[in-house]
Amino acid sequence: MNAQNVLNPHPPEFERFLYASVGKDRRGYAVTVLSALARLGLDPWKETAELVTLGRLAAQTRLGKQLARFWDVPTLAGDHLMVARDLSQLLPESRVSGSLKRSADTVTGDRMSTSKAIWVALGIAFLLLQVFLIGAGGSDE
Repeated sequence: MNAQNVLNPHPPEFERFLYASVGKDRRGYAVTVLSALARLGLDPWKETAELVTLGRLAAQTRLGKQLARFWDVPTLAGDHLMVARDLSQLLPESRVSGSLKRSADTVTGDRMSTSKAIWVALGIAFLLLQVFLIGAGGSDE
């Protein structure tokens, strides 16, 4: 993995879609697809990876249903299907390249995430430390 992927492990092909605007919220702030999905309690990168694998029409339908649940942007109430259609055009093609497919697989959880691996390593280190301390404490004879 190169240094750029370490700093931003998400597929760059998703950025055009995720950073597209869905409208302005009730306070007048611009809302992107990324923030809309996050406000709905979804992982934006995982959801985008799943939308890509569905194909354009199925992705448009699924995105439309998600946007219909998103009440923070008042203009979506009547336009969510049109917005979903326009946004689905920004998704990468479903005939994804090998690198995008691997990135999408990583995002959707086909491999252990980096944070999980770190927690596992820390847990093992903690257990080894406990064994060492208990073993060292009992050898005072």
